[in-house]
Amino acid sequence: MKSYKDTLVYKQVEFSLGLSLLYTVVLGFAAMDFSTFSVQPFILLLAGLNGFATIVQALLTVKIRKDSKKSLVINRTSQIIAGLLTLTLAIGNLFLVLSSLYVIKKKVSPGYIYAVYMVLTDLLVIGVSALNLFKVYVTNSFIPAMIVLLVILVFHVIVLIGYDKWSALSPGLKKLFLLLFTLTVLTGNLFVLLVSVSMVQDANKAITKRKGIREKILRNQASMLGLLFIVFLIAISICSVWTFNYRFAVTNDYSAILQSPNLAYPFGTDNFGRDVFSRIIFGARISLAVGVLATFIPFIFGGILGAISGYYGRHTDNLIMRFLDILYAIPGILLAITIVAAFGASTTNLIIALSVGYIPSYARTMRANVIQVTNLEYVEASRAVGNRNFNIIRQHVIPNSMAPMIVRATLTIGSAIIATSSLSYLGLGVENYIPEWGNILRTGSSYLETKPYLAIYPGLAIIALVLSFNFLGDGIRDATDPRLS
Repeated sequence: MKSYKDTLVYKQVEFSLGLSLLYTVVLGFAAMDFSTFSVQPFILLLAGLNGFATIVQALLTVKIRKDSKKSLVINRTSQIIAGLLTLTLAIGNLFLVLSSLYVIKKKVSPGYIYAVYMVLTDLLVIGVSALNLFKVYVTNSFIPAMIVLLVILVFHVIVLIGYDKWSALSPGLKKLFLLLFTLTVLTGNLFVLLVSVSMVQDANKAITKRKGIREKILRNQASMLGLLFIVFLIAISICSVWTFNYRFAVTNDYSAILQSPNLAYPFGTDNFGRDVFSRIIFGARISLAVGVLATFIPFIFGGILGAISGYYGRHTDNLIMRFLDILYAIPGILLAITIVAAFGASTTNLIIALSVGYIPSYARTMRANVIQVTNLEYVEASRAVGNRNFNIIRQHVIPNSMAPMIVRATLTIGSAIIATSSLSYLGLGVENYIPEWGNILRTGSSYLETKPYLAIYPGLAIIALVLSFNFLGDGIRDATDPRLS
């Protein structure tokens, strides 16, 4: 009999247990002030509650493992315990909430799982935005924006609870429901699109033996956690336009210089009195935009050059690849520094500088894929019936060579984010006055001995985002690898 240890639910329960334990340890260390050998009672209490919840999660994991030897159906007691663990949302333990929503559901489908991540993203955006209530004032659009976000959250919770029942609606109501539901993606919650696709497929009852990437990627819990963080940053970057006040991030406030973290300033303030928390939130927009654009541009140009070189070969291949070899011989970061130093530090120049350095690697990847695909039978058959080379490349060669390119793109975004922050740290990235993570880290590095959190928080943000893209890239690579299917 197949054990739950081999199922998606049990893997998620184990994964959440490890993350919950790590979260508890971090809170325990955060509660200790080693400089004065004192503790912060509230954080210590929070760590204790999370520790107790983690123990309950461990007992639930053991129980499910034992029950799996008798039956492949999670019993009622386990579902009740999981339902109680959803209350850990009040103490900020989203990991236990995530696994509990897996357990309490009788039938776990891909659409339901993405709906769970969709609701968690809403909760994260609302929770982070709500911290602005402790500031001396908020932006004029804060209250209306929070009301809209709460309404969307309620809507998404209804979708989560009634995911299996929506297909019973009449065709007209289905279309209206899907239209309204899909419009909520405007908040930046990309999980809405994944849930919508799952709903359409479930309604059409399209059953296929071969699972798509969307289903396969769910097997990798680390990649899903990375995707959650990426989608959260995208959503908060969009919603911060209405829920955060940009003045806290860029306006000097000499009455609040170098304040320690508190409710009004969760990450403290810098040497100009600017809110580091707001600066990191707005800096996410810059890092994501530069990372995506610096990947998209070489993805297109490198892909086109690689496809032409690999398909036509001979003289065309030699001409294109020798030119790219010259470009490839120059280290990417050195090339970026040269371009920015020559044309000035700006966001546009930074994107162009990073893009140029990535083109040769994308062209090489695409060329290798195209050479392999070009020798396959269906390409020869297309030539035999008289199709033009352009149509063959567009319809057959490029679509079947894209999987490795997509995997490389997810990994390149992380490298581009590191390069962006590195150049900004050196003063060669975006403009100094723009709240970008590299700029924030450069300012905080001057206070490592007295105010280390000014450098720790932006550094952790960079690490978390890069790791998230790497985890997602690993998950996509595993999902597209036919040997693992």
